[in-house]
Amino acid sequence: MSLEPLIKQKIREHGAMSVADYMELCLSHPVHGYYIKQDPFGAKGDFITAPEISQVFGELAGLWCADMWSQAGAGPAALVELGPGRGTLMNDALRATYALEDFHESISVHLVETSPVLQAAQFHALADAHDRLEWVESIDELPEKPLYIVANEFFDALPIRQHVQTPQGIRERKVGIDTESGELCFVMESGGLSLAKGDMKIKDGTIIESCQPAKSIIGALCDHMREYGGAMLMIDYGYLGDSHQDTLQAVRDHLFHPVLKTPGDADITAHVDFATLREVAQDHGMAVCGPTEQGKFLVRLGIEARIERLLQHASSEQAHQLIVGAKRLIDPAQMGDLFKVMAIVADHHATPSGFYAD
Repeated sequence: MSLEPLIKQKIREHGAMSVADYMELCLSHPVHGYYIKQDPFGAKGDFITAPEISQVFGELAGLWCADMWSQAGAGPAALVELGPGRGTLMNDALRATYALEDFHESISVHLVETSPVLQAAQFHALADAHDRLEWVESIDELPEKPLYIVANEFFDALPIRQHVQTPQGIRERKVGIDTESGELCFVMESGGLSLAKGDMKIKDGTIIESCQPAKSIIGALCDHMREYGGAMLMIDYGYLGDSHQDTLQAVRDHLFHPVLKTPGDADITAHVDFATLREVAQDHGMAVCGPTEQGKFLVRLGIEARIERLLQHASSEQAHQLIVGAKRLIDPAQMGDLFKVMAIVADHHATPSGFYAD
């Protein structure tokens, strides 16, 4: 049995389900979930992420973490990645920081991953990269010491709810079953909240997306870092202010795919609400830098100089890949502007690299 009959059965038994519940089932069902049953990354998968595009991305992320560790006085710490994919970013990060004095000796590496398929891929990639590797399925299992965290395209896959302002008031957009075709469809049901603040008028058709799991994870990590120290680097596609539009999307075979078709066989994501997550971090006593555009961030960290150095020893084919990959990461017309970077730091006096004014 595929996932779609199970979803329809739940809807028939309990009524239309929230977009969040639908996303959760599609991505994380223990048997049919998209991330549970396959490796979605790379040219042979459904999409490609920045670490797969260029080794320099992971190298710079690792050096950023090491710099924050050094600014905090070094000492025992945990290097953490949320949703580590195939382990590519962490492998590049560990290689780039190998020669830094005492860094590898001081850290343990923790990978937060729930997919058995991806855990296996990460182990294959990282088995020889560090002698203290640990896989955990929840942030609650992270050690009681400073955390230096990288989260690249992690928060975009967390389940969201969608509410819509209609002439009849606030309604929640849910997943139901079309009575004529029997196919999954979007329906509107009682909203259970108000989008209006004070006397502000919300235009009909306005969509507000909310992601409680993202807020909970940020809050918990901030509480941990406030007690033990550390810093977090978030990279994801998202928006800086209020979105007020539908950002839910599915991707399969590197192409957009209907969100409600073949559930469990396509990646489903939504744009990250950086403004809200910034507020959550600040409310938990953390310093926040950004968000800023990925392209600007990588240029400030020295991606161009690193590429030039690699080109000195590259074959013509490698040189082409290096140049094309770097352009894809920093070009405003490609990933440079769409992807945003935000730093959350326990030490309010620290100076996170990459967030300086132009």
